[in-house]
Amino acid sequence: MSRTYPDEKQCLKILKDSGCSQRVIVHCRTVLAVAEVIAERIPEADRGLVTAGALLHDLGRSRDHSIMHAVVGAEMAEDLGMPPELVEIIRRHTGAGLDEDDVAMFGLPDWDYFPRTIEQKIVAAADNLVSDSSLVSHRVPAEKLRGKGAPKGADRIIALHKELSDNVGFDMDLIVEMIGEHPVEGHQQRRRAQGRF
Repeated sequence: MSRTYPDEKQCLKILKDSGCSQRVIVHCRTVLAVAEVIAERIPEADRGLVTAGALLHDLGRSRDHSIMHAVVGAEMAEDLGMPPELVEIIRRHTGAGLDEDDVAMFGLPDWDYFPRTIEQKIVAAADNLVSDSSLVSHRVPAEKLRGKGAPKGADRIIALHKELSDNVGFDMDLIVEMIGEHPVEGHQQRRRAQGRF
């Protein structure tokens, strides 16, 4: 069954209307640029769902900048009538999933926070490759988690990166060489040239 998801323009309007800062919007657009490279190489991925998920994954940052932003964003997406599969991308995008210990430690509602579908995995992995609006190695967020005493979370990021790198046929850390360290400006220019923005 094929669904229609909000397109790029609609997602950007949702982010703006919800009160997301320009910084968050640029981050989400950067995650989209990375996610598109990954999704292009995984034929079974629903590209419309990946686009909407990448752009809206940080919707909750309009109200919360803690780890709870994923839960808040999922609730906001539900309130907007978004399809459940899009809501779950937002809820499950943090790191490479949160286990029961993480859920208890952060006081999150009891839920499965692991990315399970290919689209959830693509958005989570793409988000791990973006720090603010710059592309980074997946080792950057992994080492950050290790430094915070969360080695299992770091291991999950590394495992997800390997899984999807194997799926696309190259180390996804090389995406920076394909689209640049700050791809949003160039990405926007390409989309305008294609009449898609």
